[in-house]
Amino acid sequence: MTVLFEASYQQEPYVGLGDPGDAVLTLYPAAGLDLPAAVLAAGGGVPALAAALAAGRSPVTAAAQEVAFRPPLLPHSPGDAMVSGFMATHNVKADSGAPDQPNWFFKGLGDVLKVSGEPLRVPADPVAVTEEAEVVLVYVGDAEGVPRYAGYTFGNDLTDIGRFRRHNGHLSYAKLCDAGIAPWLFLGTPPAHVTGHVTIERDGRAAWQGAFVTGTKALHYGLRDITAELFSYASLRHPGRVHYVYLGADRSSFHNGFTTADRDRVTMEFATHGVTLTHPLRWG
Repeated sequence: MTVLFEASYQQEPYVGLGDPGDAVLTLYPAAGLDLPAAVLAAGGGVPALAAALAAGRSPVTAAAQEVAFRPPLLPHSPGDAMVSGFMATHNVKADSGAPDQPNWFFKGLGDVLKVSGEPLRVPADPVAVTEEAEVVLVYVGDAEGVPRYAGYTFGNDLTDIGRFRRHNGHLSYAKLCDAGIAPWLFLGTPPAHVTGHVTIERDGRAAWQGAFVTGTKALHYGLRDITAELFSYASLRHPGRVHYVYLGADRSSFHNGFTTADRDRVTMEFATHGVTLTHPLRWG
């Protein structure tokens, strides 16, 4: 599976194409490259994007552990990125009375996105925080501001589900936690079937483990319908703005009676795609 990634190597920005499991990476200097524009111009085509990355740029190689990865297509100004998502989208959560359009929430600007290894911050005194393993769609606003699909990745939509359960009008507050995100942008259509498992460690030992299923086949809603409705609003349209849309989750540790705590460590393995995310949790 070919993915696009961005990374800092020897304090310089680079981009590359590869596989999430690659131990050695081929990197192209990113200075002067409008990467979102190149991705849209390539239209999901790997050869076209590879040619754009290599044009006039001499590659270098580096071991994966020597680079610092960034969220995919994240603008240098956090205010130019918007992180949001849909709630209760999966068949296991939607009942016969589900609305035509799922609830949408705003999670934050680009600075809430954290790659593996970085802590996920939670507001002080949460009620009950849970992990949510999700597919994340990435869109880039074109010259007219219309969000164009660029690719997908995976993430952890950390949520104070206890606050929402206590008062469902507080969904907007419940979602204002950091969001884990993989640095890999998968080029192509969103995945139909994704499986994996979560491990939550406390004091160095596994405190909870569970499996999850996600992907478009697990959704109660038509993906094209809900994203078209979302991006029909003019307030979300702006040239160059990057949108990260979390598509909702299967059941989480909370639904199995577990409650996370400050300093817990959450690892998500998206086994079907070779992606692992690990984040320590930090209250306040």
